[in-house]
Amino acid sequence: MWEVRAVPGRREELLRWVEATVRREADIYLGGEDRIVVIARGVERLPDPPAELLARPVHQWPFRHHRRVPGV
Repeated sequence: MWEVRAVPGRREELLRWVEATVRREADIYLGGEDRIVVIARGVERLPDPPAELLARPVHQWPFRHHRRVPGV
């Protein structure tokens, strides 16, 4: 999982960078406070975006899929 917070007002620019950079299968989520979260499959680490777009450093956590629980 990769999570970043954009400088206020620059989330769309950071989102374009994320979309152009992620080359593997991934889900991209948008959150409050200009946050972007990427869940990427088959990737060890995503690169850091341009520093001028960041309100704070990128956070990354490696996860391994355990299982999917079907909905009701």
